[in-house]
Amino acid sequence: MTETMTMAKALNEGLRAAMGANDRVLLMGEDIGPLGGVFRVTEGLQSEFGDKRVLDTPLAESGIVGTAIGLAMGGFRPVCEIQFDGFIFPGFDQITSQLAKLTARHEGTLQMPVVIRVPYGGHIGAVEHHQESPEAYFAHTPGLRLLSPATPHDAYWLIQEAIASNDPVMFFEPKSRYWQKGEVDRDSSGIATHASRVVREGTEVTLVGHGAIVSTLLQAAELAAEEGTSVEVVDLRSLSPIDYDPIVASAQKTGRVVVVQEAPGNVSVGSEVAATVTERAFYSLEAPVLRVSGYDLPFPPAKLESVYLPSVDRILDAVDRALAY
Repeated sequence: MTETMTMAKALNEGLRAAMGANDRVLLMGEDIGPLGGVFRVTEGLQSEFGDKRVLDTPLAESGIVGTAIGLAMGGFRPVCEIQFDGFIFPGFDQITSQLAKLTARHEGTLQMPVVIRVPYGGHIGAVEHHQESPEAYFAHTPGLRLLSPATPHDAYWLIQEAIASNDPVMFFEPKSRYWQKGEVDRDSSGIATHASRVVREGTEVTLVGHGAIVSTLLQAAELAAEEGTSVEVVDLRSLSPIDYDPIVASAQKTGRVVVVQEAPGNVSVGSEVAATVTERAFYSLEAPVLRVSGYDLPFPPAKLESVYLPSVDRILDAVDRALAY
């Protein structure tokens, strides 16, 4: 059965399916109960599953993650919501010092099936701490898996794959796409948890990105096509581990690669992708791998977000530079 729904609704349905399939799955976070979360992703779930499985927590991210770790030790599969990306740092120590390391510390005998949902990224006109992209901190941390859907279909299936994982998963949700509609096929066999995918075929330049930026890449590719340039677009889907085979195959085909992200460029996921593509496809490249990113500055006031975040024009400028080599 294929339905058209927003990404927020797809996540809601994915959470509902996971909770219905396993009564050890529970949700935790600030205002996720009767309110349904700031973005209404958990709307209706507390009334359906009860307040013992959908828990409103105090405003204490470290406490939320620490409690989830204890619950996982007790055989539960907790799903935590961090209300906004910039609020995750009070829980950073629990995530990187404890959650990421406990399985290795116990030589694999202790599983940590914890999912941490992180609404992240810009384009919502919000203030400081509400539009950040902190994924590189966690991609750098061994022991954590990172996923970021770009479409409602991927959101529906990837959240269920994350909850089913016995490893901790950071689930980065592009909040600017919560209201973007798309088709969700509930009858498909799901998707491979860490598989990147080619979302548009092309022959001259490859654009690589994840989350909200994928829609921007598709817009740029469409405009490039109108000017006679054939652009391929690859959606990472997973930031740790990264599935490089489709990216490298695309680079070998087009000879030119541009990696795009909302996060600052210095020591970032985009930097790692650019370096790995250069290593693995060096003799196929006709130009250096280029990067387009947010600037290496704190996220600016909302009126300046359109200057800070990668735009279609900045992406097309990089495409032109790649073709000029």
